[in-house]
Parts: sequence; C-alpha cells; structure tokens
Amino acid sequence: DGGGNLNLDSVPMGLPMSDPTAWTTAMNNLGMAPMGMTGQPLLPDFDPALGMMTGIPPINPMMPGLGIVPPPIPPDMPAVKEIIHCKSCTLFPPNPHLPPPATRERPPGCKTVFVGGLPENGTEQIIMEVFEQCGEVIAIRKSKKNFCHIRFAEEFMVDKALYLSGYRIRLGSSTDKKDTGRLHVDFAQARDDLYEWECKQRMLAREERHRRRLEEERFRPPSPPPVVHYSDHECSVVAEKLKDDTKFLEAIQTLLTWIERGEVNRRTANNFYSMIQSANSHVRRLVNEKAAHEKEMEEAKEKFKLALSGILVQFEQIVAVYHSASKQKAWDHFTKAQRKNISVWCKQAEEIRNIHNDELMGIRREEEMEMSDEEIEDPPEMKETEESALVSQVEALKEENDSLRWQLDAYRNEVELLKQEQGKASRDEDTTKEQQMKLLQQALQGMQKHLLKVQDEYKKREAELEKVREDKLKIEAALENLKEQEGTTSRVCACSQEKECPVEKTLSNSPVKSEREVLLVGIISTFLHVHPFGASIEYICSYLQRLDSKICTAEVEVLMTRLQNTFRQELSGVGASLEKRWKFCGFDGLKMT
Repeated sequence: DGGGNLNLDSVPMGLPMSDPTAWTTAMNNLGMAPMGMTGQPLLPDFDPALGMMTGIPPINPMMPGLGIVPPPIPPDMPAVKEIIHCKSCTLFPPNPHLPPPATRERPPGCKTVFVGGLPENGTEQIIMEVFEQCGEVIAIRKSKKNFCHIRFAEEFMVDKALYLSGYRIRLGSSTDKKDTGRLHVDFAQARDDLYEWECKQRMLAREERHRRRLEEERFRPPSPPPVVHYSDHECSVVAEKLKDDTKFLEAIQTLLTWIERGEVNRRTANNFYSMIQSANSHVRRLVNEKAAHEKEMEEAKEKFKLALSGILVQFEQIVAVYHSASKQKAWDHFTKAQRKNISVWCKQAEEIRNIHNDELMGIRREEEMEMSDEEIEDPPEMKETEESALVSQVEALKEENDSLRWQLDAYRNEVELLKQEQGKASRDEDTTKEQQMKLLQQALQGMQKHLLKVQDEYKKREAELEKVREDKLKIEAALENLKEQEGTTSRVCACSQEKECPVEKTLSNSPVKSEREVLLVGIISTFLHVHPFGASIEYICSYLQRLDSKICTAEVEVLMTRLQNTFRQELSGVGASLEKRWKFCGFDGLKMT
C-alpha cells in the first residue's frame, strides 16, 4: 500500500499560501507532491517513486506497519518547517533548534493518532481541516479536555500526521488564549487497528502457506502414470512393445500389473501366454548383455592390474634408490637434515608400496577364487539348446557363483576374527600379567605391614613380661612380711569380723547395693537440690548421660523408687499437661528416720 499511495492518493491542498517556496518545503516534508492552486506540480523534478525530493535517500517500504517515515536528519542540520495556512487557522512551526517531540513505541498496524494541545475553541471541522491534508480521515473522537483521537484510512498517513507535532495553532487572527494551542501528535493504541493488523497478518500467513504448498508441489517428483485397463487393443500394443528392447521395461510393468489385477481368464489366457513367451525371449539378450559387461569388466581389471604392476615396479626402484642412499658409502656425505628427509621419504614410499602390493595380491586372490566359475562356464561357440535349459543353467551358475563368493567372504571374516582374537588374547595376557604383578605387590606390602605389627607386639610383650617379673618380686617380698606379722593380723581380723557383721547386715538391708548407685544417688540429689520444683525422669537422665552414656532411664527410676525417704514423685499439671516430677526430700527423710 505504502510508497505509491503516498503520492498518488494524497489530496492536493489548494489553500492560500504566502510564499510558494515555503509551501513547497512544507509539502515536501509531509512527503506529498507539491501542488499549486491550479493542481499543477510546483517542482517538475519531483520523483513520485521516491516519495520525497530528488536527492533525498529513498524510503524503505519494509518499515513496521508499512508506514513511510522521513529519513533521519543529521543532528547538526535543523529540520526546516514552514508556516502552514489553512482556511480557519494557521500553523506556526516550532523552534528548529529544539529536540524533536518524544513519541511512544509504535503499535502494530497503527492507524490512530492522539492529538493533544488543541485550542479550547477548536471544533471537529477545524481538526478535520488541519489533518485531512495527511490523508483520508475515517473518524474523529474529540474530548472536552482539549485532545482528540483521529483514525486514518492507511498507516502511512499516521507518519504524515506526526510531522505536525510541535506546531502552534492559532484560530483565525485571534490572540486569545482559548484560540491558541501547541499540538502534540503521538501514536495511539486502538483495538480496531490491532484487529485489522492481525487479520492482515493472518492473510499474509495464509498466502505464504499457499505459496510454500505450490513450491512443494512444483518440486515434488511426478507420480508414475496410471496403468491402462486390459483390452484387446491394449494387449496388442503391449505385445508389440515387448518385442522392442527400448520399450520392454514399460511393457513388462504393464503386463505384471494386469496379471496381479486378475485379468487372466479363459478368454485371454492365450494372449497372456504369448506376451509371457515374448518376455521370455529377452532372457538370452539379457544374458548376452551381462556377458558383454563382464568381459568389459575383465578387460578393465586387466588394464588396472597391468597399470598397478607398473606402478609397483617404479615404487620398488624408488625404494631401492632410498636404500642405496642409506648405505655408509653415500650416507656420510649428506647433512643431518638431508638424512632425516631421506629416511622419512623412504618410510612413506615403503608404506605406499606395501598398500599397492596388498591391493594387487587381493586382486590375484579374487581371480584364483573365480577360476572355478570360468572353468564351469560354457565356451562361446557352444551350440544353442532349448530356452528353458539355458535359463536353468544360468540360474544354477548364478547360485554357484553367489555361494562361492559367500564362502570367500566367510573365510575372510574368519581370518579377521582370528586376528582380532589373537590381538585380544595378547592384550588379555598383558592385562592378566599386570594384574598379577599388582596383586603380588599388594600382598608383599601387606606382609611387610603385618611383620611390623608383629614386631611392635613382641616389644610390648617383652615390656609386659618385665613388669610381671618386677611385680612377682614385690609380691614375694610382701608375702615374707605377711608371714612375720601373722600374730598381729589374726587379732585384727577377729576384731574386724565383730565390727563388720552389723555393717554387712545394714548393707544387705540398705536399698543402695553398690558404690556406683551411691555415686548416682549423690549426683541426682545435687541436681534435684538445684531444681527445687522438681524435674522429670527424662531431664535427669539426659543430665546423667552427659557424664556416662551407659546410664539408662529404667535403672535411674528403679533406684529413685527404692529411696523413698530421699526422693519423692509428684504429679503436676492438669489434663493433657499432666507430668510426673521427682523432688529431693532428703532433709525431711533424715528427720523421719
């Protein structure tokens, strides 16, 4: 829509103007062809294809929204805007040295603009008079607050309307504040514009899909032509084609399709038999063609073998030259770099010679394996036999040839497998040897560590034995002292027995049965003395387990239950918060006992 409509569909403005040059500049900045009062172009060199004056870079029609935007003006050159005279108002340009008015981001498919800064006395007729110069106006929605929205017919008209942003408008010749204003034109986002833009995008997408489909259909290979239905006329045509070598392939496909369709019946059986017989007559031709191609292939193999043998002879001579140059007689006269190059060249030549030699040997082995096929084949001067016998013989030869080739491939695969197995076996042996060496090293290290441990234990045992001997001497000396003091000890024992009897009785009757329990009672008493309101058995055990992790809750609870005069259990709380607490009552128990 863009470039052409900008000039061809624009409405020429036949308005009064004070200066034709200024009017031309203003029209040029708007992107319209400058027209005079009589409709004649003011500038004969105006190029409508460019949409601007000659010498200005052309407009890119691929801009967003297909809008035509004037090219950017260099910052050091101010935009030239002139006074625009209308019937009811006058537009004065802004200061050219001021920066251009700011605009928001352009919505897709924008055809609506926001116009602010209108005079209070401005009407829709005046707005239409000013902005219809930019293009066809579809609708104007004016507000009471000195702004309006204008919707144009095309997107490029919005760019022309934006050019008027910053102009000062004056109604008639009045200087009243209500008759003046500064225009601010900006993009507006409208649902109708967005909907039309989306419809246009969908239409373009449909056209693109249609174009791609046409391209795919154009590059798609054509389908094979349909096979005609059987008739006597078509049967005669196919029978003639079967006799022609150039049309045999097409005719045999048609014959195959007819047979698969079930066109053979008692009436047409003779016709089909004659066509099958014509197809069978081509067997000898195909066999002869195959023999000719095989003969050509053999000749090519011979030529290749002769050429390869000649190349090998030359390689042998080159390698002989390198070997003779490597002898002491000539080797001493070369420099170090020259010797290095000669040795590298010799290695390369030997590798290439070995590759070609292996290839030649492979060709000879294949020829030896195919000798049996050549011996079995019939000589070319053999008498003709019946066609059926010839077909069977060809099939038998083909099967035998295939079987021999399969055997050769099997032998080659077996050789390769053997080579791979030998390589794997050697690798496995190397890996097993390495593993055995590692195991032996680990075992030796373990034995050394064990020997060191045994030596340390031996030294410890010797030290313990010395200590035992010293203890034995001390015990012997103590026994001698005890024997001397037998008399005194007997008296002491008698007295001690008399005194210990009541103590043992009291110990046997006391609730504390060991020294460990005595220690626990003392610690628990100290802990509960610090907690006058009591503590739960779990709290007490958590404190005791910090001292000895082997203490269990059941042992502590049994001990405290036995000592009723020292510890007392009370219930505190109500309902679900009911809790058992232990308190220390040793002072009260001492008074009671």
